Amino acid sequence: MSKVKVTYDGVQHCTAVADVTGKSITDGAGKEYGGTGQELSPVAMVGSSLGCGMLLAMGQLALRDDLDISGATADVEVLLTEDPIFRIGAINLSFRMPRDFSKPNRTKLERAASMCPIKPSFHPDI
Repeated sequence: MSKVKVTYDGVQHCTAVADVTGKSITDGAGKEYGGTGQELSPVAMVGSSLGCGMLLAMGQLALRDDLDISGATADVEVLLTEDPIFRIGAINLSFRMPRDFSKPNRTKLERAASMCPIKPSFHPDI
């Protein structure tokens, strides 16, 4: 279970603090929504959470199978739609590995990424 306390700090800015660790992140609206645009937006955090979750799922497999994926990256693009309501319409991810892996290891890493518990939490249309 994950528990986080989120506080609205004013001027379209929030701070989220994890109960267990006390670590915090800040979140804010873009300038187009009355914020400063200096923090990741809630929409960007949704996309980055999915990217992080998928990399961490691959990392768990990599630790088990003694594969080094240090330096792997995920480029994340979150697309919004207004049909039928204003919401996330798609999340596009592109992964880059720091080295070439054999076809069997690459397949295992891709399968691990698809097993990320965040991914099935989205509506199938996303």
